[in-house]
Amino acid sequence: MTEGTYLDSILAYHRERAKDDPRSLNELLEKVPEEQGNSPTFKEQILAEKGLSVIAEIKRRSPSKGKLKENLDAVALAQTYERAGAACISVLTDSEHFGGSKEDLMNARRSVEVPILRKDFTVDFRDICDAKMIGADCVLLIVAALEQKLLAEFIEFCEYLNLDALVEAHDEAEVEIALDSGAKMVGINQRDLKTFEVDQRRALRVVNEIPEHIAKVAESGISSPTDAEPLKAAGFDAVLIGESLVKSDFPDELIIQFRNL
Repeated sequence: MTEGTYLDSILAYHRERAKDDPRSLNELLEKVPEEQGNSPTFKEQILAEKGLSVIAEIKRRSPSKGKLKENLDAVALAQTYERAGAACISVLTDSEHFGGSKEDLMNARRSVEVPILRKDFTVDFRDICDAKMIGADCVLLIVAALEQKLLAEFIEFCEYLNLDALVEAHDEAEVEIALDSGAKMVGINQRDLKTFEVDQRRALRVVNEIPEHIAKVAESGISSPTDAEPLKAAGFDAVLIGESLVKSDFPDELIIQFRNL
């Protein structure tokens, strides 16, 4: 990895926090809530949609673009997303770089019934326990951020906790690592996490490397139905949309447009 990239600094921050965390994994496992009800999982929900599923994101800011919306209300936005028909919701919980918080996710969880992804930089088993405890149904695992052995262990641990894992890749080599590690749901992030530049053709180039039975999610650089149309045609099951929804005055109308593709 190149020195001084966005991803380097973000991962260094999270690894330092994990190193300083005094909690034991066994201590956290005792606090993990037992499963209740038979609601669809995150993966099941995006596959249940007839058209292209929308994963609508609550995102306060980004390292490259700064604050996206003044006075963002996570509860109101989550409820708007659900009413408009979003299959799932993604919540940024990284505070240092994205302005999010665990509270954003917990407040959203109390306000909506659709499955929720904890969007953060998972570097430790305790991060996965935390996701479960704050009400997430799915966690993000980034291939570029993890050694393959640890990635496989994280995927297995998610299954143990009845959490889905969205395993994020950026190219064919990373897709292969994701699949070899046991991923059942793969996200193709069109944003390069080293430079934060977006390549809107990336997902289309990589999708053929993902087998039919694996759930496919396209991420980043998707601002309009025009961007999403070729992704649907290429076989993606869902699109994860953040910035364009957060900045829109009418995010509900935009979600409906995506769902009508």
